[in-house]
Amino acid sequence: MIYELLHPIVTPLATVIWRPEVVGTEHVPAQGPVILASNHLSFVDSVVIPLTAPRQVAFLAKAEYFTGTGIRGWISREWFQGVGSIPVDRDDTRAAQKSLDLALAHLLEGGAFGIYPEGTRSRDGRLYRGRTGMAWLALQAQCPIVPVALSGTRDIMPVGSKLPRRAKVRVEFGAPIEVAGRFGGMPQGRARRELTDEVMAAILAMSGQEWAGEYNQRAPETPA
Repeated sequence: MIYELLHPIVTPLATVIWRPEVVGTEHVPAQGPVILASNHLSFVDSVVIPLTAPRQVAFLAKAEYFTGTGIRGWISREWFQGVGSIPVDRDDTRAAQKSLDLALAHLLEGGAFGIYPEGTRSRDGRLYRGRTGMAWLALQAQCPIVPVALSGTRDIMPVGSKLPRRAKVRVEFGAPIEVAGRFGGMPQGRARRELTDEVMAAILAMSGQEWAGEYNQRAPETPA
């Protein structure tokens, strides 16, 4: 409900201010379950994709996005709740699985779901190896995965900034990677790894990022 009210207002306004280059929206199925798998450069990625995608996209979002304080915290909380994001406590493995189960339920209901296979934001701009939760969802739901490549979003909210800045942003939606009927008889672990690597290769080809070749790690907590 909130999304339906805000999207027609916020999207044109954001387009006027940032004028993002958006490519390949025709690759996103108009209906039915689909996963949008993107590289992850900035806090605002989960704002940019819902604004530019041709249909509503829900995300797993770290729990901190729902508990922030001040103006930025309020904006974050209202946005992620409004677009139907699912909070996940990254320090609780059981909560993480519960969040994936909720994401799967969303897909089985015919929704579009966005995810960052790297697991956390890239602090150096490189593309990191994908984790297989995305593939688990796609295999369970038997739905396609649309790779998404973002660029310029880290310049909207540089580290330490409190307000968004104007920046040149590009969003590319790639051709869907089909899942149904492709991995029958293959061990599930191998299927998840092969599918994940295929998606990451597509993102890499579109984004032009340097390949890190390893898993990304969460930034260390800053002492208070």
